[in-house]
Amino acid sequence: MSLESITNSIDESVSDFFEPVADAASDVVFYTVPVGGTDLPLIVAWLVIAGLIFTVGFGLVQVRKFKLAFDTVRGKYDEEGSVGEVNHFQALTAAVSGTVGLGNIAGVAVAVSIGGPGATFWMILCGLLGMATKFVEVTLGVKYREEHEDGTVSGGPMHYLPKGLAERFGSGGAKLGKVLAVLASIMILFFGLFGGNLLQANQSYAQIASTVGGGDGFMASSAGAVLFGLVVAALVGLVLLGGIRSIASVTSRLIPAMAGMYVVACLVVILTNVTAVPDAIQTIFNGAFEADGITGGVIGALIVGFQRAAFSNEAGLGSAPIAHSAVKTKHPASEGLVALLEPFIDTVVICTMTALTIIIADPASWAAARENEGDIGGVTITSDAFATVLPWFPHVLTVAVLLFAFSTILTWGYYGLKAWSYLFGKSRTSELTFKALWSLFVVAGSLLSLDSLISLADSALFLLSVFNIIGLYLLAPVVKKELDSFMDFVRSRKARAAVGSGDPGDERDAVKVV
Repeated sequence: MSLESITNSIDESVSDFFEPVADAASDVVFYTVPVGGTDLPLIVAWLVIAGLIFTVGFGLVQVRKFKLAFDTVRGKYDEEGSVGEVNHFQALTAAVSGTVGLGNIAGVAVAVSIGGPGATFWMILCGLLGMATKFVEVTLGVKYREEHEDGTVSGGPMHYLPKGLAERFGSGGAKLGKVLAVLASIMILFFGLFGGNLLQANQSYAQIASTVGGGDGFMASSAGAVLFGLVVAALVGLVLLGGIRSIASVTSRLIPAMAGMYVVACLVVILTNVTAVPDAIQTIFNGAFEADGITGGVIGALIVGFQRAAFSNEAGLGSAPIAHSAVKTKHPASEGLVALLEPFIDTVVICTMTALTIIIADPASWAAARENEGDIGGVTITSDAFATVLPWFPHVLTVAVLLFAFSTILTWGYYGLKAWSYLFGKSRTSELTFKALWSLFVVAGSLLSLDSLISLADSALFLLSVFNIIGLYLLAPVVKKELDSFMDFVRSRKARAAVGSGDPGDERDAVKVV
């Protein structure tokens, strides 16, 4: 029996086993109600409403504190002796690497195909609202993180839910928090294995197989898939062994490089057609209120835009606080402000750039998708849009896809490890077991399609938002106190920097970057 027949048999068996479970989970998690002639998934509304409530509750924190967030990333308010493993910039890039990925390339194409150009407007709005949610959850992640004897730290919903609720509501809160923490850990682990690992490996292999040698080349064979999987698994394993410091070291270089490369390519297409930019922007705005997508009209564009943005930036899902909790800081709200830049980078900037590129280039594949001729294209539409100006760009896009996927596998490997450690203990044997299993899943991802498993993993990820946001609402007063505390520190630091205190140590601290 050939390797290809074996992998096909395994793929079919796994899909047959999980398909009914995936369908049932999807029906529950993505339960819809009819709104304006289309179906609204309640889970999407749950995420958007949370963003709106936190935006209002914290007085447009994403707007008022935007400059302060950038100053904090630059290290302006760092302090010597802070507990943690990485600096603000490294924590940000590590978390962004888990959100910026294939969703920015393929997901946006799906959004503007189904919802029309107007879906872009709603994606941007959802991204702006998600900035406030991200601020809240990351502040809590740092506030209630656990410091280990070896100098490492652990954070995320599995820590701030039980600790925070116990602190605010006593024994009753502790019990609720424990239940929510266990459920959140299971959901993080499940999505990490299948969505943050298998999907990324599968999609990156599919892209390289289609561009290197074509459909009949070596890379398109099962042997090529195994080779690809082994190489990526080895690289992932080596980085994971180094922990968050190693991951942050890689992502702090990888994320700016790959995001910059992608944005530059978008700008080339946009600037080449610069005279079309005003019309494209007007098309987006008009389409938001007069949608011409495949289904749903204005409400359809709104739902699709919100849904793709929620998938992309993960605000409210509790995943980002795991990476941000490793930051070196004495003020939890400082990293909360840094984290609010994530949805801005991921959704407001990169997703918008992708949408503008597609709308301006107007490739034939996008027109066919909007007319519902055949399947809705994903990465193909984006690739075709770039090819209208840069015929060779599909090969560059392959590199981008590989880098996006690799960084996402690394970050979700870290998220999964923290969930695994919470559930099974933080021993060296336990952690090495997880890292070995994680690397093996990379190989499996290049061989299997596992569509039903990915559907089930998405259900787990969005179910996580239910557990997480309940805790965010209950712990919002804690975040308010932490923000006030950090703002007092900022004012004090600015005062010392402006007039000096006469203490050389204070003056040094005013400009110290660690």
